[in-house]
Amino acid sequence: MAAIADIADALLHAADREGAHGADAIVTEGGSVEIEVRGGQLEHVERSEGAAAGLRVFVGHRQACVSGSDLRPESLTAMAAEAVAMARAAPEDPHCGLARLDQLATDTRADHLQLADPSPPPSLEDLKETALEAEAAALAVEGVAKSESAAAGCSGSEIHLAASNGFSGSYKRTGVSISCAAISGAGLEMEVDYCVESRVFAEDLPEAAVVGRTAGERAAARAGPTRPPTGACPVLFDERVAGSLVGHLLDAINGAAVARGSTWLLDAVGSAVLPGNLHLCERPLLPRHQASKPFDAEGLPTASRRIVKDGVLQDWILDLATARKLELESTANATRNTESAPVPGVTNIRLPDGAETRDGLIAQMGTGLIVTSLIGSTINPTTGDYSRGASGFWVANGELTGPVSEFTIAGNLKRVLQSLIPANDSRPFRRFRVPSLLAEGLTVAGS
Repeated sequence: MAAIADIADALLHAADREGAHGADAIVTEGGSVEIEVRGGQLEHVERSEGAAAGLRVFVGHRQACVSGSDLRPESLTAMAAEAVAMARAAPEDPHCGLARLDQLATDTRADHLQLADPSPPPSLEDLKETALEAEAAALAVEGVAKSESAAAGCSGSEIHLAASNGFSGSYKRTGVSISCAAISGAGLEMEVDYCVESRVFAEDLPEAAVVGRTAGERAAARAGPTRPPTGACPVLFDERVAGSLVGHLLDAINGAAVARGSTWLLDAVGSAVLPGNLHLCERPLLPRHQASKPFDAEGLPTASRRIVKDGVLQDWILDLATARKLELESTANATRNTESAPVPGVTNIRLPDGAETRDGLIAQMGTGLIVTSLIGSTINPTTGDYSRGASGFWVANGELTGPVSEFTIAGNLKRVLQSLIPANDSRPFRRFRVPSLLAEGLTVAGS
């Protein structure tokens, strides 16, 4: 197979021959391996390898996207012909189109981001031993009945983006991961919890035994849950799930939702969305982070920025199309796979730690809930009304009294987000590095 940069160029030339007025192409190549064990035995081995390409073409103010994994020259020509034919039949979209030359990234190098580990990937035997070590550590925890599974994996890929406006850039990624899920109790009283860790560099991963022991301790702590009382109370979102609150905020300020008018934060730029002492930052250039990248999916240079400053929303999350609809400039947040046109999305998100420890916030809340797991989601996109199933721990007089499950928490995100108090327990290498968050304005539906 030709180099992926050559494949992208071939697609652009084929689109031009078919009469496209402009085009961009994204080509990916890579593979992954995962080993899963259960009960000390090999349970599953999965290996995947492949390459794929996506082509977007423009005919006037009409666009179309096609994708494929057959990358022979004749197939690339057929892809381009199909894309141009589809574009000619598509409805007009005055906002579609490529970036201006002055918008494009001029430095596409990614070496400084350290997105690919130069060390040899782990062997199948290494992955198996890692998974077995994690499982053994989980089973050694008192109160753990059995392992649901443990797994270890690695991956590597290369991405190339090219466009008829002259942009061309690529970067490689690697990833390694360890996961373990443990079970406490038996029969209808079984409780499951887990731990998952993933990194770009293998040397940054915690030890397998740490991952397994954490999963085991979490599962053992969940044994014998009750249902909490119904009523309003403060809720501490554990670090594992606190990022979901930030995710709901980011969804509401995504340019696609704003352009449709279907968001509870419509016209919120310049208004308070978080407490006045909080910032929310995007940092796409963090070294050794899986979501980092030197340019977005439309070739614009990425840069760190404060999405929320002193509690006040500064801007939307925009790609070129949504920015044009809103008569703004793109924030270089275009994301894309090979099968579709770009859409707005985020990279690495940071909500800075607060001054208080997690235990300090638990003591401060008095009586309330710690949520460690969330199930399902019901969010009204225009009002921000929020409801989710959850499990966690009940707190009385600042002390944990035991695990709770089978309850729902509900409230309005506008009020909840403006009540947040962060702990100081955020963990490195997370895409959403968010500490535990104490929130008000929520009602618990339990017993």
